[in-house]
Amino acid sequence: MSTNSDAWPALPFAEWRNTCATLHLMTQVVGKIRLSLAPWTNHSWHVTLYLTARGLTTSPIPYNEEVFEIRFDYIEHTLRILTTGGSMKVIRLESRPIADFYAAVMTAMNELKLPVHINTLPNEIADPIRFEDDQTHRDYDPAQANRFWRAMVQADRVFKDFRARFCGKCSPVHFFWGSFDLAVTRFSGRPAPPHPGGVPHLPDAVTREAYSQEVSSLGFWPGNDAMPEAVFYSYAYPEPPGFASAKVEPAGASYNPQLREFVLPYETVRTADDPDAALLHFAQSTYDAASTLGKWDRDGLVEKKPILHSEPPRP
Repeated sequence: MSTNSDAWPALPFAEWRNTCATLHLMTQVVGKIRLSLAPWTNHSWHVTLYLTARGLTTSPIPYNEEVFEIRFDYIEHTLRILTTGGSMKVIRLESRPIADFYAAVMTAMNELKLPVHINTLPNEIADPIRFEDDQTHRDYDPAQANRFWRAMVQADRVFKDFRARFCGKCSPVHFFWGSFDLAVTRFSGRPAPPHPGGVPHLPDAVTREAYSQEVSSLGFWPGNDAMPEAVFYSYAYPEPPGFASAKVEPAGASYNPQLREFVLPYETVRTADDPDAALLHFAQSTYDAASTLGKWDRDGLVEKKPILHSEPPRP
C-alpha cells in the first residue's frame, strides 16, 4: 500500500502529449541501438529497456570484447553512454528536434569508438518521420518526463510482485520502446496460432514470433492521440471464447473491443485507497479469466512457496 500521496503522480495526457511524443522517439533511438547490437532473444526481449532508480536503461550491451550501457536519467535529465573502459558521454535531455538528439547520440557513439548503424524509421507509429529528418517533435518538459517515469516506477514495482506469483515461463518486467509501454507477460507453455500481423511499421515476422506461444500480458501505457488516457491493460493471445465478457476487478475495469483487451484507467488506480491492491486485483482477475477460459494448466503454473534462508548461527 502506498504511504506517499505523491508516489502515484497525476498523468493527464492532454498536458504532456507533446513531451510524450518526444520521449517516445528518444527511447526509439536508444532502443534501436540495443536492437542492432544485442543477441536476438525470443519474443524480442533483447530490444527492451528497464526501469532504474533514476530512469531507464538498456542494460549492458556487448560491443566486440567491450560492453557499454545507455541510461536515461529523468531526475537530472541526461542521457549517459558508459563503457567498460571508463569512458562516458553525457547528452542533455531538453527541448530540441529529434533530428538533433539523434545526431548527438550518433556523434557520442562514434567518439566512444562504438559506431553503429540503425534503421532510422520509427516503429509502431503512424506517419513516421526518419530520425535525421524529424524537426517536428521537439518538446521536452522535465517535470512531465519525471512524472511519467515515477508512474512507471510504481507500475514496475507492482508488476514485479505479480510476476513473482507465477512459476511458468514469464517475461521480465520491461519497457517496449516501439509500443511505448511497460509490460510483463505470462506463457501457458503451448504454441499459439499464427498472429495476423498488421502492426504499423513492424515486420509481420517479428509480430508472429513474439506471439508464437499462448500468452496473458499485463501492461501500463501512457496513452496517445487516439486514446488520450493513461491505462493499465491486460489481454490474452489467442483470446479465448468468453474473455470479453469475463468479470474482472476492480470497479472501473472494462473490456475495450477496439483494443481487444481489458483496460483500467491509471487515474482509477492512482486515486484508490490502496493503489497496489487495486492494480494487483486487476492483474490477477484478468489472468484468471485468460487462463481459466483458455484452459491453461493452472495448477502447474501457480506460485511456489519460496525457500527461506535463515541467518547463519552466530559463534
